[in-house]
Amino acid sequence: MTAKPRWFQTTAIDYPNSRPHIGTAFEKLGADVQARYRRMEGYDVFFLMGNDENTVKVSQRAAQLARDVQEYCDDMAVQFKEVWDTLEISYDAFEQTSHERHKVACRKFIQKVYDNGHIYKDSYEGWYCSECEEFKSDKVHGENAGKCPVHKKPLARRSEPCYLFRLSSFADRLLAFYAANPDFIQPASRKNEIVSLIETEGLRDINISRTGEDWGIRIPFDPDFTIYVWFDALLTYISGIGYGDDEEMFRRLWPADVHFIGKDITRFHTALWPAMLWAAGEEAPRKVFGHGFVNFDGDKIGKSRADELKAKGLDYLLEPMDIIKKFSAEGFRYFFLRECPYPSDGEITPDRFIEVFNTELANKLGNLLSRCVVVGSANFAGVLMGTGGVTPEAVAADFDAAKVVAEVRSHVESCSYNLALQTIILNIVTPANQYLDTHAPWKLVKTGVPQDLERAKFVIYAAVQSLRMASILLKPFIPRSAETIYAGFSFGVPWADVTYADAATVEVQAGDLRVTAELIDGKPKPLFQRIK
Repeated sequence: MTAKPRWFQTTAIDYPNSRPHIGTAFEKLGADVQARYRRMEGYDVFFLMGNDENTVKVSQRAAQLARDVQEYCDDMAVQFKEVWDTLEISYDAFEQTSHERHKVACRKFIQKVYDNGHIYKDSYEGWYCSECEEFKSDKVHGENAGKCPVHKKPLARRSEPCYLFRLSSFADRLLAFYAANPDFIQPASRKNEIVSLIETEGLRDINISRTGEDWGIRIPFDPDFTIYVWFDALLTYISGIGYGDDEEMFRRLWPADVHFIGKDITRFHTALWPAMLWAAGEEAPRKVFGHGFVNFDGDKIGKSRADELKAKGLDYLLEPMDIIKKFSAEGFRYFFLRECPYPSDGEITPDRFIEVFNTELANKLGNLLSRCVVVGSANFAGVLMGTGGVTPEAVAADFDAAKVVAEVRSHVESCSYNLALQTIILNIVTPANQYLDTHAPWKLVKTGVPQDLERAKFVIYAAVQSLRMASILLKPFIPRSAETIYAGFSFGVPWADVTYADAATVEVQAGDLRVTAELIDGKPKPLFQRIK
């Protein structure tokens, strides 16, 4: 038996100084689609997520609440996982950096890098952002002079004794690596930024320690210092798969097939992270995908916009659970994946959310299912007699299932999820609805003419094949709704086993097609209830 190809992916780990906002949720949704798709395609997937807890911001937040820091971190991990579970994020492991397993991995890794001669003691001075917990390469000029370009808050001049990682010595190797692995940084625009940065500004050795901090992981070769957040946080990607305590698991899964991260931390993941790994004698990851932001009125949605949105009565946009309660988890998933291009920035407004939900989910997808189920169950007792062994006709003369599936597959694998969903709606769901409108089987069954009744049956049979195809392709995006569609009919392949290849092939039923959807008073429960 041939072993499954393995697929290891991660998301950025989050600061738990407050609950997750929709920007972090957006990242997890995009990663989840890829993990679900790869499982459908036969990969042995391991999907790692986690929280970045060994930070000054986290200990400060715990102090503000008069809580023990570890107890606070553990409670926030529960709250984060509550959001991810509600959104059906199919992660396999959730790593907390404050737990002993991660600490063991960090101490082993940093000791190895030190022993290999890539860490030295010195002092460091520069412009520091406490929100980013990083030194900036220079004080920002122009409109935001003296401020962090991300948080728009004043930078502070900071000098401290520290241990430095010799990042500068890896500049040539990084440039050669990018050239030899052109797909390593995605999308391509992010690669151009990093290459330009290294070629024009070079790389500076980076501070990897803190002194005077009680919270954090002690450096094994100098316990007066704790490991600086980035040299700690990035190691989650290997501590979560056994580095330091499960060598077999680590060697089986590493290197990562893809890290999903926000575009604002691309530099750390594509320059610092590979260099760290090489310094420890390990391989670099295969790909880093830097996704865009979710914006409102052109600016990034995050914790800092809370007061502004609250004043407009829109503060629920900050909290994924509030959006889910107001609409639905599947609606949340669909909107952000459909409306916000994953490689670039997207925009959310309440009006647009409602428009997309009603138009594409309720009116097109939900209505297509409802019409097929109602006509098929009410007029044929749920059994389309004579359809077994018959190839259903195409809902459009130029419809090419294999071509459409190939296009969707390409978009999914490039993380262009909005284009994948657009293709499904425009090329499968919309033509099927138009086909029903043209042939109106609900009218044919009322004529009393046997030929019309027979024709109505095969019209439904053809439209149901479009539903089958759409449900399979939608499985990574809206898994519960897709399963509801598929389970509504007696398709031959079990839902757990469907692949994109199944969608590309017109299914000829071995037996007559049956309507198996659950009915209430003769009608199926609406797949998506219109938002009024």
